[in-house]
Amino acid sequence: MFYRPAFSLLAVCLVACGSCFAQDEEKKEADSTPHSIRVTPESLTLNVGESKDLSAEVLDAGGRPVEATVFYFSRNRRELSVSPTGKVTARKSGQFTVIVREVSRKEGRGQTEVKVTVPFPKPDKIAIDFEKPAFVGTTVKLPIQIFDKSGEERTDLTPKITFSDSSLVQLDEFGFLTALKAGKLTITAEAEGLSVSKDIEVKENPVAKIELVAAETSVRTGDVVQFDTKLMDANGNVLKDEVPVQFSFIAAPDDNLGNGATGQIQQDGRFVAEAPGLYTVLAMTGSASTRKIVKARKRFEKQKKIRVVGRGLVNDSHTSDIWVWEGTDGRDYAVTGTWGSNGSAHFWDVTDPTDIQRISTVTVDARTVNDVKVSPNGKICVISREGASNRKNGIVIYNVEDPKNPVQLTAFDDELTGGVHNVFVEDDYIYALSASRRYDIIDIKDPNKPKKISSYQIFQPGASIHDVWVKDGIAYSSNWRYGVHMVDVGYGIAGGSPENPKFISSYAYPNGWNHAAFPYRSPQSGKSYVIAGDEAFPFGLSTKGKPTYPRGWFHFIDFSDLKNPKEVARYEVPEAGTHNMWVEDDIMYAAYYNGGLRVVDISGDLMGDLYKQGREMAFFLPTDEKGYIPNAPMVWGPQPHKGHIFFSDWNTGLWAVKMSD
Repeated sequence: MFYRPAFSLLAVCLVACGSCFAQDEEKKEADSTPHSIRVTPESLTLNVGESKDLSAEVLDAGGRPVEATVFYFSRNRRELSVSPTGKVTARKSGQFTVIVREVSRKEGRGQTEVKVTVPFPKPDKIAIDFEKPAFVGTTVKLPIQIFDKSGEERTDLTPKITFSDSSLVQLDEFGFLTALKAGKLTITAEAEGLSVSKDIEVKENPVAKIELVAAETSVRTGDVVQFDTKLMDANGNVLKDEVPVQFSFIAAPDDNLGNGATGQIQQDGRFVAEAPGLYTVLAMTGSASTRKIVKARKRFEKQKKIRVVGRGLVNDSHTSDIWVWEGTDGRDYAVTGTWGSNGSAHFWDVTDPTDIQRISTVTVDARTVNDVKVSPNGKICVISREGASNRKNGIVIYNVEDPKNPVQLTAFDDELTGGVHNVFVEDDYIYALSASRRYDIIDIKDPNKPKKISSYQIFQPGASIHDVWVKDGIAYSSNWRYGVHMVDVGYGIAGGSPENPKFISSYAYPNGWNHAAFPYRSPQSGKSYVIAGDEAFPFGLSTKGKPTYPRGWFHFIDFSDLKNPKEVARYEVPEAGTHNMWVEDDIMYAAYYNGGLRVVDISGDLMGDLYKQGREMAFFLPTDEKGYIPNAPMVWGPQPHKGHIFFSDWNTGLWAVKMSD
């Protein structure tokens, strides 16, 4: 008699569960049904500097509006910015895309794209920069440029070129002009209703013989060889005319297993070999030519080894920056920050790198302590704050004369509430980033009473800053698409001081990824470089569970002529991305994120691709199955110290390694 009620109860349960399953399936189906997004307007046309608002509503599969939140982002945020509420601002001409995406749905998330056209301003002038005569048998790039009213070059326009006497010269499809015979002619360039003409002269080429001179013809890969020419006429007289000489080379690499380009030559006669072998360098002008052979050998017969000496494992959070210093007690210490965690910074005794000890931890109101720096006298530690609960970020100053017991002196957030991403300490001053807009200079002669005394900012559309490094009275800031800025904060070259920073020079490169900078003067070549590092995450940043695959490289910028800086070399590890770097004794210690720690010889003159030239001395990939993200190298910052290389890794903490044969 108990069977039927039990059956009935089971049937009820099954019916009820069936209803639950049906509801779950309906909910799952609803969650996976694609939504659409209707954006008004559907497309935009903006002039440079102009802004307009987008509005969006999310529609279900039946086209009915639903309650949902959307966010906006630009694929080209430095050329076209968009606010979280959909305000689009044009920074540069071109064709761009704004992505509008629904949030808070796991499946069936709506997304659409809005095409934004930013027309090029009307061209204002055409310039032909051709002051010197041409010589028969030589080829030069025809220097014609089109500018708009703002002074920006209109590279999208191709002028129509005509000659008053086309028998004298020939122009190819790439804009190179070859002089055919002597005479005078007029060049006319036309575009968009503009026209300009220039009279030029083609002279007979007086060169009958060329001699090539080089200081050395047996070199290592990566060594720059300067070829100089001596031009002579038919009578053997040395010519003083500025007749252009074209350089080229023929490579015969030792390894013939499918080598591609194996070297580089500039038209000023500088040559560098990337692979071992014989190189025939050619110089020619008109009917005269000559050649000289260069033998290149491997820069290093084998790479050095890097062995692990000690560890300071951190696997309960991501690790950010590192600073290593000798304390006032003569022992060696390190401090590391944390990223996306609880605002902690860890202090370590690294006197014995084989036995690294965590000796203290300080915790501040922040989610991220991105940067940590210690003053040159080893007494003051400054840590940055981002993501504070009260939004008052700023910096925190500690006395670290006893790193086992750091003493907080004060917190400083005057106008730094937008988040401090990076800091630098030099003498009695702190250079602190403010909300990625500028860096403030803070006087800490009395570290208990810091005070802001000045700041530096780039006042250009969309300008932002990521980092600042100070050396010998010059501040080197990294400003994304506005590149590296050198500012006098006490060096004296521009009359600057910490109280009155003065701009010296700058250089920006096309990809706009300038994230870090480190100054370096080569004792061998006498040239002054700034090494500018990229940071880019084209495949996203994975904070949990899986590795990240950044991209980017180190740009070597020659600042020897402050008025004419030029990028001369790069170091790029394929399929990896850069972060921070350090240079000591002609060696660059590079944190190459997923590419690990890289040690690179940067001695002498620099030119071309240093990676391909075999200048890499050693590399090391830190892995740990117990890491915050297991076995995922993500090297953040390196620092050589007393014969060891210390570095922080985003997923595994502090490492001490040593390089050996």
